[in-house]
Amino acid sequence: MPSSSSSAITIINSRLRTLRIWSTKDYAIAAFIFLILFSLILLSHLDSHSHSHSHSNLVPLTLLSNAHQKRALCLDGSAPGYHFQNGFGSGSRNWLLHIEGGGWCNSVSLCSQRRFTPLGSSKYMDTLIPFSGILSSDPFQNPDFFNWNKVSIRYCDGASFAGHPESERESGLFFRGQIIWEAIMDELLTIGMSKAKQALLSGCSAGGLATLIHCDNFRQILPKEATVKCLADAGFFLDEKDISGNSTIRSFYHDVVELQGVAKSLQKECTAKMEPYKCLFPSEIVKNIKTPVFLVHPAYDFWQIRNILLPQGSDPHGHWKSCRLNIHNCNANMINALHRFRGSLLKAVNEFQQQKEIGMFIDSCFIHCQTEMGVTWHSPNSPKINNKTIAESVADWFFDRDVVKRIDCSYPCNPTCHNMDFT
Repeated sequence: MPSSSSSAITIINSRLRTLRIWSTKDYAIAAFIFLILFSLILLSHLDSHSHSHSHSNLVPLTLLSNAHQKRALCLDGSAPGYHFQNGFGSGSRNWLLHIEGGGWCNSVSLCSQRRFTPLGSSKYMDTLIPFSGILSSDPFQNPDFFNWNKVSIRYCDGASFAGHPESERESGLFFRGQIIWEAIMDELLTIGMSKAKQALLSGCSAGGLATLIHCDNFRQILPKEATVKCLADAGFFLDEKDISGNSTIRSFYHDVVELQGVAKSLQKECTAKMEPYKCLFPSEIVKNIKTPVFLVHPAYDFWQIRNILLPQGSDPHGHWKSCRLNIHNCNANMINALHRFRGSLLKAVNEFQQQKEIGMFIDSCFIHCQTEMGVTWHSPNSPKINNKTIAESVADWFFDRDVVKRIDCSYPCNPTCHNMDFT
């Protein structure tokens, strides 16, 4: 595992010591942050074993120029950053942007904790990172996008790049997500993106949600003649009650929107009809997106199962403890509950089945993000639906080779799945 993982674990352990003096409610909410950090470490570890990275594959961090003059700042006031790799050959005028994930913070205390992690400060970001999966320059791992200009946008605002400074008040924090988004787009336009022929905006988890929020704006800032589309990986968060009957994620989203002034970044068609926090759910966002969108999503998304269906506090007797760690440990009743959760996802996306510009790859895997890792994006061992990998499915959709609505059968039908094991 990279050395950055060790430092992240140290941060997590420090945060856990702090959690001991918190209320039950604060503890439950803080679990969102812990699980995201833990998941990122684990996925990074898994990917590091899937292929080796030479020094030439490591892409340096670029801090946003004139960040302070533009008021584009991470939660702690540091400059936001991104990693950029030049395209070449036939891909020299094509652009692929990928937004990092990392959950959200819905209180001043939780956002303050992020100031001491890469999710709230560029001071803690790795200066070099490998580009793999959808960002890979290896034509065998990334056959359709390997030679594009590629950008990994680091996530340091805690509100899917949708916060506004008017909400900062006396918090000592910088809620500048929307400004960060605009400033990074402006900078990328100046280094060549303004001449893009083809462009794909993608993101994982909270970055996938950010992709949906900003998708139409991304289309607007690029040349009219360019082909522009968006991809949300594990970013279709469901507005579902947990096993105790509580609307945990709804309450959480409400607090994020209120704390960081997110409503101003949400679709006006939606906020005119309902409370702003409801417009943060992808089922509402996708209804109004005018740009073609692709949804890569596991029907048994472990993050959503562990934080929406089974958040901390919803299982006081620990009946689900083993199941939460490994789907193979779930008994028949638990599997039925997970099938119902999958059913809610399929019901939500069914509304978009007739729209050919909306593509889907919904597998039956117990995993979270799948586009960032070569082993799940495109490899001999990748998850497949109808004998197509995620990379092949996305490319079929992007290049209009096929109408892509690939929806898997229910667990455990797909032997190609990479089901995560947290035991």
